Amino acid sequence: MKTAAKQRGPLRNILSGIAAAIAKNAGRASEQGTGTASMVAEWPLPPSATLGSSMRLKGIEREVRARLPWTVRKFAKAETGRIVLRMVQTDADAFRAASATIARTLEGIEALAVLPREAEDILTISSRERHKWLRDGRLKSIGTRTVKMRGRSNAVTFHVFDPRHIEDVLDRDLATAWREEDAKEASENRRRAAGKAALTRAGKRSGNARKTRNSGSDDAPKLEGWDTFEAEGLLR
Repeated sequence: MKTAAKQRGPLRNILSGIAAAIAKNAGRASEQGTGTASMVAEWPLPPSATLGSSMRLKGIEREVRARLPWTVRKFAKAETGRIVLRMVQTDADAFRAASATIARTLEGIEALAVLPREAEDILTISSRERHKWLRDGRLKSIGTRTVKMRGRSNAVTFHVFDPRHIEDVLDRDLATAWREEDAKEASENRRRAAGKAALTRAGKRSGNARKTRNSGSDDAPKLEGWDTFEAEGLLR
């Protein structure tokens, strides 16, 4: 029994050493993982900048990344209500330079032009409605932008909008009012078209009836001797 206890003692010590080594290595890995993103800077985004749209938030992220070097862009991310920059400690110089660039980019970010898809997401409207309201002047464009899309040979030109105009449309719920106006106009147009079609059909029926009467009188056979009878004026 004592021999068995002596054998279990060294075995227990060996297992304890292995467990301690595993824990120590895990702690080092955790520290290294934390070190890969140990430098963090963030900038708040006001609601007037995002207008409550996740698509608008991604658009701001693209705008910020476009001002940064290629090697740094992936470290800048848009999160709910903020822009966050996370980089490793060994890139301290690049971190400071990127932080300064982001801070300058976000100055007046509320005035960044609203893209078409962003406007649709903010206002909860369809592409068809956006095109229609843009044509009739209810949605006001502040100009156009031309970009070369990835995977396309030709550049794409589209209208952009003033964020304050889009915010006004949103706050006053004008999209709902415009949608109701369009529905009434479409109903009135259908009623007029139906009335016009009915008049057209009635005109065709009347024309066909006149043709039938005229053709009937022209094609009627004449009685023999009728010309002489009429010339003598017996019907006068």
